[in-house]
Amino acid sequence: MKALFFTASKCYEIRDIAKPEIKRDDEVLVRVDAASICGTDIHILTEDNGAGMATPGMILGHEACGTVEEIGTGVNSLRPGDKVVFDPMLPCGECFMCRHGEQSLCSNLKIRGCMGGADGFFREYVVVRSAELIKTAPELPCEMAVFAEPVNCVLNAVDKVRALPGENVLILGSGPIGLYFMQLLKKNGAGRVMVSEISEYRKKYAEELGADMIIDPSKQSLIETVKKECEGVGPDIVIDAVGCLANDAIKAVRPGGRVVLFGQNWSATETICQNDITQNSLTVYGSFCGKFTFKHAVNLLESGLIDFTKMITHRISLDEIQTGIDAMKEGKALEVVVYPNL
Repeated sequence: MKALFFTASKCYEIRDIAKPEIKRDDEVLVRVDAASICGTDIHILTEDNGAGMATPGMILGHEACGTVEEIGTGVNSLRPGDKVVFDPMLPCGECFMCRHGEQSLCSNLKIRGCMGGADGFFREYVVVRSAELIKTAPELPCEMAVFAEPVNCVLNAVDKVRALPGENVLILGSGPIGLYFMQLLKKNGAGRVMVSEISEYRKKYAEELGADMIIDPSKQSLIETVKKECEGVGPDIVIDAVGCLANDAIKAVRPGGRVVLFGQNWSATETICQNDITQNSLTVYGSFCGKFTFKHAVNLLESGLIDFTKMITHRISLDEIQTGIDAMKEGKALEVVVYPNL
């Protein structure tokens, strides 16, 4: 079978390797039906040393879904033919954070296809433990199921901020993560959901998917505009979906408001005036991965409340993955879905 390996800084190879086999009674052989390219994958493949995350020799890809082909003798929760999504997080279960219910902050955390050297899902078949799989409804299309992992992460942040119906929200950045936040918060009853974006390509999708207002900070003052739109004080909630806009978020949110720092940029640094947070009594949340929200994400996808397939801009085979990588690097793609078995 084919698999995509991270080989060195900014390099990868697609290799032919043996199809994996079940070796333990709790393992499951899964055919990977679809895997999507995450912004983290782009960081890994475009920054020195894999952005400090990926290990040379590992298979990339951490957002995926598939079909069960074979089960180990000790697996009772799944059967061949079942549709599943992968939870790529591999906490140790023994460290202080795991013992305190914070598995996403595990001191020894591995994430398949992303960090810790654990192989991911840019391949045709994979063997994983049954505990890493969540069964989905058989009628859930793989083009929806493939979004379970990123939706899970965003749901965790939405749960933290506890947005109330009618509250105004500003989202900084309308890449895939920003658009997940936008759609989820609108379904949650947010009053006005405004988006800050400079890319004409992404602005178009933000508008089509329901943004109430789009602000281009390269052409108008972000802070003045959002305060004017929100009774002179600013939105109740501001979300940085980019990873380097904490200052803008702190300046834009109303006194007593909430800021969510979600986007990640390992090379970005910012200087923040702590008094802007203190004097305005702001609440600032950092949010990383999901925390017991994966099944909620699957339930949401199965409900049909939001059609995330509208965000898919490219559908490609594993051999065509460079096309998707280039499109994402150039800002000419949103969700790129890879079909390893094409």
